[in-house]
Amino acid sequence: MGKKLYVGGISYSTTDDGLHALFSSVGTVESAKIVMDRDTGRSKGFGFVEMATEAEANAAIQKLNGSEADGRRLTVNEARPQAPRDNRGGGGGGGGRNRW
Repeated sequence: MGKKLYVGGISYSTTDDGLHALFSSVGTVESAKIVMDRDTGRSKGFGFVEMATEAEANAAIQKLNGSEADGRRLTVNEARPQAPRDNRGGGGGGGGRNRW
C-alpha cells in the first residue's frame, strides 16, 4: 500500500498533471491532487501525492522537501489524517406551511 504525502507551497498555476510529473521523477505516483478552493475554483497552493511504496515516499520527501518548483519553495512531508470536522448544520428542511 502507498504512502500519502502533503505538498505545500505549490505554485497556483501548477496542475494535478504537473504535480504528478514532478513526483514521478522520484518514483511511482499512485495519485496527485491539488486542493482547489470550492468558491473560486483556484488552487489553494497545497495538495497530496500518494507514492506507491513507503521507500519511494521517503525518497520524495528527501529529494523534494525544500526544493523550488515554479519559483516557490516546496514543503513535502507525510500527510496526517484529516481532523474530524464539527457539524456545521446545513439541512434543516423546509418548514413549509401547516396543512390542517
